[in-house]
Amino acid sequence: MLSSPRDDAMHLFKAFKGFGCDTSSVINVLAHRDASQRALIENEYKAMYSEDLSKRLTKELSGNLKKAMILWIPDPARRDAIVLHEALNTNIDLKAVTEVICSRTPSQLLHLKHLYVSLCGAYLEHHIESQTSGDHEKLLLAYLSIPRSEGPEFEQRLVEQDAIALYKAGEKRLGTDETTFRNIFCERSRAHMAAVSAAYRNTNKNTLRKAIKYETSGYFKDALITILECAENPGKHFAKILRKATKGLGTDDKTLMRIIVTRAEMDMQYIKAEYRNKYSKTLNELVHSETSGNYRTFLLSLLGPNQ
Repeated sequence: MLSSPRDDAMHLFKAFKGFGCDTSSVINVLAHRDASQRALIENEYKAMYSEDLSKRLTKELSGNLKKAMILWIPDPARRDAIVLHEALNTNIDLKAVTEVICSRTPSQLLHLKHLYVSLCGAYLEHHIESQTSGDHEKLLLAYLSIPRSEGPEFEQRLVEQDAIALYKAGEKRLGTDETTFRNIFCERSRAHMAAVSAAYRNTNKNTLRKAIKYETSGYFKDALITILECAENPGKHFAKILRKATKGLGTDDKTLMRIIVTRAEMDMQYIKAEYRNKYSKTLNELVHSETSGNYRTFLLSLLGPNQ
């Protein structure tokens, strides 16, 4: 039976009433609604109860569940703007900034920049300038501003030129010509970069990814690798980040939560498939072993069936 946004708003209100919050009901409603449905629920809730749903959730929930739920409520573009604003202004997290910007498509970035100004009252570029420096800063600003094609087409001749240029700018010389890396990575489409990676592998001993690891460092290196891996296979890229977030002592919940929440409505099926192929266990099993309680229930609801 389909429920209307009004029914959902009433269910949520009921879950908040009384002693303690009926968290399972809240998860049941919100984890199974897409971005447009969540927006309608927010509007209904505000109209019926004269209060902001996110503010109420902040009061009623706690810990990681609260953080994940507050991140889930907005639509993807608004969520990216919120993540970036926090990572550039309150809890400085340049890893998150690099991951979000370098893994989004040009049209997503354009939308994000407009939203950032209206939500945060400042240009995203200005906040990046105040927190980053050097090649990392230059790359992020260029990646945000240069238009790139989102189509599958590329020109083989230019691909081969770029592969040679990158070899000459990195492995072939002493020291690295960062400008060449930055220009190629920021100006070319994903289809083109995936082809450059293949051409590089065919003509050199190392892969382009290895070359980046040897020739660059810090956040600049992270940015180049994110752009390259998202050009080749975003699902595999995010599967790898999720694995990293849960390896070793303790779980990096911030990253785990951010990836699951931001990719749930994008390409989660691909990430799950890549995770299973690469690590021979399912992403659901990973989340189950690394989290607990209602937080675990919520993330598993966003992941969908264990496969």
